[in-house]
Amino acid sequence: MLSGVETEMTVRVADELLMFLPATRRETVNRVPCDGTSTLGHVVESLGVPLPEAGPMTIGGARVEPSTRPHAGDEVRVEAVPRPQPVPLEPGQDAPRFLLDVHLGTLARRMRLLGLDAAYHNDMDDPALVVQANAEHRVLLTQDRGLLRRRALWFGAYVRGSRPDDQLRDLLDRFAPVLHPWTRCTACNGELVPVDKDEVEGALEAGTRRSYDVYGRCADCGQVYWRGAHGDHLEEIVRESMRLVEVARGRSGSRAAVTERG
Repeated sequence: MLSGVETEMTVRVADELLMFLPATRRETVNRVPCDGTSTLGHVVESLGVPLPEAGPMTIGGARVEPSTRPHAGDEVRVEAVPRPQPVPLEPGQDAPRFLLDVHLGTLARRMRLLGLDAAYHNDMDDPALVVQANAEHRVLLTQDRGLLRRRALWFGAYVRGSRPDDQLRDLLDRFAPVLHPWTRCTACNGELVPVDKDEVEGALEAGTRRSYDVYGRCADCGQVYWRGAHGDHLEEIVRESMRLVEVARGRSGSRAAVTERG
């Protein structure tokens, strides 16, 4: 090797992405080998950052694509995905559709409470998840970094947090989706339709019949819903979620206003 010839590049990683780097390289600035043939996307993933978590990338301050091949001596910067993150929607959609992996069952139920289309299976392997996400244009939510590295996946997102409350906050902050609370079955994700009390009386306990008059039924599985003993807790989840979405959208609007003035 010739002495003095640059064979490395500098990669600056946003603080929000440091969690993906191995502990031995968990630094904002990393010097990495440059072979002249690997794409920037490959370099970023070799550091540990799944591409769905990487936002805008620049070389020397100029915006580039993951397919760009960096050169030795380049100064690369990798930002986190913008929040709220836009998701391509189909005609008639006002919010993304989601698919959650096997470890996020509680989050799926909370998302359904908020009216989000959240598909979930507790027995589906990684390849099948990717197939369904692509076929139905669902954002795949996971805490499996390897799953996010699958090239065939059209749109994925890593869910931060170990507790369902934290996971839901992260999801709402990242996507700021339109919410339609109390419109989906938390058990199967089907849509709820209003039903008269006399239509479901046979499925109710006597105390429930006496105490409640407003009911909904899942159009898919037939599960009957009413505002029961846990109503106050669920109402609080809904209220806080609506607030978080409003805050996230307000932050996005502030950035847009700054950009226009600039």
